Amino acid sequence: MLKKILIVLGVIIVAIQFIPVDRSNPPVTQEIDAPSNVFSILITSCYDCHSNETTWPWYSYVAPVSFLVAGDVEKGRKRINFSEWYKYDEKKKEKMLEHVIEVVEEGEMPLPIYTFIHTDSKLDKEKIKIIKDWVNSTDEQEKPLRYEKEEEKDKD
Repeated sequence: MLKKILIVLGVIIVAIQFIPVDRSNPPVTQEIDAPSNVFSILITSCYDCHSNETTWPWYSYVAPVSFLVAGDVEKGRKRINFSEWYKYDEKKKEKMLEHVIEVVEEGEMPLPIYTFIHTDSKLDKEKIKIIKDWVNSTDEQEKPLRYEKEEEKDKD
């Protein structure tokens, strides 16, 4: 009986490998404008799920893990996509930035399942402070995202 269960389970595991999973990376229309220290944090800790520049690791090709990874990337891109930042209106950007600060301060992002494998993506207090300072910055040299459009409006 156990042998039959293992055979059926093996067949199912092999069969699900043939279920297609979308691992596409749409074109990047414009990179997010951020200082190099912030951009580095975003690349390391956020971009795999929140951009069109996902690095698809080997395990993202093995079902059932592939379903989980592709689902997380799809949800992440819908929530906030740094490769499409300039498509968002100002109110949406503002809400996203507030949410970014909230989830990184609470340790919800990056996802614990992601940081378990990608240990360099963990956000320590220093990295969180860099992100918060950038979002809340009023320094002329490093305009935060929420002020970009206001500057453009002033030029008109």
